[in-house]
Amino acid sequence: MEEMEGPGFDPFSLSQEFNLSQEIREISMRHDQEFSMRTDHFNAMCEIYLLPTEEPSMGHASAVDEQLITDPTMTDGFYGSLLNALPLQELSNVDNLTPPASTVPTTTDYPGEYGFQLRFQQSGTAKSVTSTYSAQLNKLFCQLAKTCPIEVLVMQEPPQGAILRATAVYKKTEHVADVVRRCPHHQSADDVAYRSHLVRVEGSQRASYLEDPCTKRHSVTVPYESPQLGSEVTTVLLNFMCNSSCMGGMNRRPILTILTLETADFQVLGRMCFEVRVCACPGRDRKTEEENANKAEKGVKATKKRKSVAVAHTSSKKMTPASSADEEEVFVLQVRGRRHYEMLKELNEALDAADREKSMSKKKASVKQESPMPSRGKRLVRSEISDTD
Repeated sequence: MEEMEGPGFDPFSLSQEFNLSQEIREISMRHDQEFSMRTDHFNAMCEIYLLPTEEPSMGHASAVDEQLITDPTMTDGFYGSLLNALPLQELSNVDNLTPPASTVPTTTDYPGEYGFQLRFQQSGTAKSVTSTYSAQLNKLFCQLAKTCPIEVLVMQEPPQGAILRATAVYKKTEHVADVVRRCPHHQSADDVAYRSHLVRVEGSQRASYLEDPCTKRHSVTVPYESPQLGSEVTTVLLNFMCNSSCMGGMNRRPILTILTLETADFQVLGRMCFEVRVCACPGRDRKTEEENANKAEKGVKATKKRKSVAVAHTSSKKMTPASSADEEEVFVLQVRGRRHYEMLKELNEALDAADREKSMSKKKASVKQESPMPSRGKRLVRSEISDTD
């Protein structure tokens, strides 16, 4: 004991260091236990909210929820802030969470039990109209950023908190997976947060512009409003913020607008679809497409008119053989130049020689036909033999 007590030896400091290390170990063990407890609570919560195995009783929270609410240790630190950020709702509402959007949206009309329908105002095909609807084509023709009134009609009042959702999709199969966006030129001219959205709702401060986290499709929602007194329809004002011909945007690809009636928890009650063309002259384009559709139904191709070219048809006359009088007639031909005269003279002499040879051959042929030779093997009659023989 005396050997341990040397210069620089302090028994009080040694005892203090021992007590400090023991305290550190106790704090560490307590921290591990607390961390393990919070981890178990967090895993139990995730299993219930993300992978529910059994449905609890209606209107009552589970034992884990009650422990999460009453346990003060769960309100501190990282896990406490995470749990406090989650809504404390009944477990029976887990199945009513927002369903994931489909990759390929359905474009089939579905009135549903509420008789959901759309009506468009009659605007005609005048060049001055800013929007016009063709019932024959089920197509809306409108100008860029102009008001398009659409009337919503239901046969039965939808549930409280119902909403209307407008979504634009491409019509053709090869483009249906692409997201309909505005072109970069029109996006740069807009400074709002939803500047890439094509479809806008005009005149409503409660419109919400959403982007699906899975498909990245754009949609705009607005609360459904009951028809005013004396009316049976609710009017929604839509704007289309990019031309159909814009490069980098729709790029002349036809689009469809899907208008759905949904509940507050996004359950679809009705669906109606129509085609949209955003152009500079809606009346002219509607008239042209309707005429082309009528021609296609009659089996006539809608082609551009071409100017008809007059073609002269010459009637062919039969050449009659020249008479003998014409052959003997003499004609006088005036020729300019000695060389041309000599050439025509030689040609005339050659033609005369050919005519002479032709006439001689005809005469020889006629002589042979006049004196036919007796047939082979025919014997002469005795009376035909001369007396000298």
